[in-house]
Amino acid sequence: MADPVDAGTMPLTAHLEELRWRVVRALIAVAIAFGGCYVYSDYVFALLTRPLLGIGDSRLQLIGTGVTEAFFTRLKVSLIAAVFVASPAIFHQAWGFVAPGLVEKERRLAIPFVLAATVFFVSGAAFCYVLVFPVGYAFFLEEYATIGVAPQIRISEYLSFAARMLLAFGVTFELPVVTFFLARIGVVTHRMLIGGLRYAIVVIFIVAAVLTPGPDVASQALMAGPLLLLYLLSIGVAYVFGRAKPADAATTLPTPTS
Repeated sequence: MADPVDAGTMPLTAHLEELRWRVVRALIAVAIAFGGCYVYSDYVFALLTRPLLGIGDSRLQLIGTGVTEAFFTRLKVSLIAAVFVASPAIFHQAWGFVAPGLVEKERRLAIPFVLAATVFFVSGAAFCYVLVFPVGYAFFLEEYATIGVAPQIRISEYLSFAARMLLAFGVTFELPVVTFFLARIGVVTHRMLIGGLRYAIVVIFIVAAVLTPGPDVASQALMAGPLLLLYLLSIGVAYVFGRAKPADAATTLPTPTS
């Protein structure tokens, strides 16, 4: 049986067609998950609002300002949940798109890739939900108190903010998975990542400071810790899976004798 078409020999139009169908399949997976999540949208809504309402501010109110806002809120929370439920299928389609550019041995890593990508994606969202939301919401509600205003937060705006944060952290936690591909094609190496460690630490703590607006240094360090561990894990991934450069291979050749 003939081997599949090499990605390097495919014309651009074929790549675009392949990408289009991969995106369509991913959207179908999200649509199927959306139908199931809509049934449990009340529970998802309660889950998403728990970090905010759990602050215990008696002045806080979640409000709706439109006739159809409750209906679209149900749709929005169902879509947010559907993205996470369908994430294994989404990552499987992503793997299917890049797999033709890998060697045969690497193509067999589809299941480990999907599992790893899903675990990191969900872990990033869980990290945001458990640690970031309580700290951030407590700070923002305290700002209302300092100016003597009772917080009345529109539910659609709150859900948009929560969705962006959850997705942002989920994508950020994909760093080791992205490093795997970059290392395999030789874009990054473990030496490059080690050399940039000092700059990465600065960037990580800046990001932690921005995402934890309160002055508590301990909470910032608590957020920066997992991000730093992800970077260190990426160094290990690049070391294990990095593709050796021809120059490195040449140094291992025996020296000819006269």
